Amino acid sequence: MDHLEQQAAAVEAVFSELDAAIRQFQEHTTLHCKWGCGKCCFKPDIEATILEFLPFALHAYHQGLAESWHTRLLAEASPTCMILNPTSTAAGLCSQYAHRGLICRLFGYSARTNKYNQKELVTCQVIKTDQANAYANSQAAIANGLPVPVMSHYYFQLQSIDPDLGRSFYPINQALRLALEKVMHHYTYR
Repeated sequence: MDHLEQQAAAVEAVFSELDAAIRQFQEHTTLHCKWGCGKCCFKPDIEATILEFLPFALHAYHQGLAESWHTRLLAEASPTCMILNPTSTAAGLCSQYAHRGLICRLFGYSARTNKYNQKELVTCQVIKTDQANAYANSQAAIANGLPVPVMSHYYFQLQSIDPDLGRSFYPINQALRLALEKVMHHYTYR
């Protein structure tokens, strides 16, 4: 396994740990995304790091799809995430769900720490409205010590894998494109 693949494996290990923490949080709180919603994915100002999309880029490369994804990302000017598939009939709308980024995993079931060092759930209006009681109970449980993934902890873990690729945030499609370019460049000159 070369260095880039080791980095991607380390990112996937962080994702696996996070996914398990989110499952536990969801089991305790009963919060869940509405089937087929994906409303959060349509936000035009989502930002991500190159590193969180390194597993996607490696997967695309190994499937022989890196160049076609790269071409699509260069040609499309939409700020909406290009791996979003609005015609999907699955639970979510991500065409690359297994390889989605950190922000995609965190949103809805993680917390940020406010200036009073209190954890505040970061979730969408759909969950806040449609699951108002569960949301309120979740906020109270978090205040009483319920473990919840904290966004900054996971971003720090990514930065420890590669400070350069995990520090800077880009519009999501640019992060996808730069991750693909990193992988294609790596294998071109390897």
